[in-house]
Amino acid sequence: MSESHPRGPVPRTPREEVRRRLLTVAMRVFAERGYAESRLEDIAHAAGFTKGAVYSNFGSKQGLFGAVLAERASTELTTVMAEVRDTEDLATAAGRAAQVVARRIVDDTERGRLGLEFAALAARDEQARTVLTPLRREQRAAAARSLADAAEHTGTRLAISPDLAALILHCLTNGLSMEHLADAEAVNADAVEKAISAVIAALFAPTQNN
Repeated sequence: MSESHPRGPVPRTPREEVRRRLLTVAMRVFAERGYAESRLEDIAHAAGFTKGAVYSNFGSKQGLFGAVLAERASTELTTVMAEVRDTEDLATAAGRAAQVVARRIVDDTERGRLGLEFAALAARDEQARTVLTPLRREQRAAAARSLADAAEHTGTRLAISPDLAALILHCLTNGLSMEHLADAEAVNADAVEKAISAVIAALFAPTQNN
């Protein structure tokens, strides 16, 4: 008879790895099925965990969905800032930023649909609203910081407060995403890019020399 050897404890998956795997799968499932038709059981199983892992890391289905939207928004902002980091000319920086955002709106229509779906849900669901409201506030705050940094880097100044400028751009990009979904032929990448570039240029004013 062969001698059995006791096995040691199975190493626990690090929390950050659990979150990363759940987010990766959730992005795909939400995009394929939409928010309403996606099930936490399916997301957890595909990621190799139980549904409890979703609750312990994100609190709820709404929390997981909010984390997905936050991850994609953070990635977009990081990409935009990387594009303009070494640019000291405002027009060039505005053009590059507009190109990045326009590509996202046109190429990632799933994100636009999911954002609209969740916003509609939040309008009538308090739990969804408690997730969406702080998410949108943080997105606008991050945009405000980036606009202030861009003004300093390009030697210009914002014509209005960074917070108000961020609100305008936030509403513009959300509106363009919605219009592209409704009429992709007319609201195409070129139209979106021109609209964003024009608004960014209008938000800045040259620094006056004394």
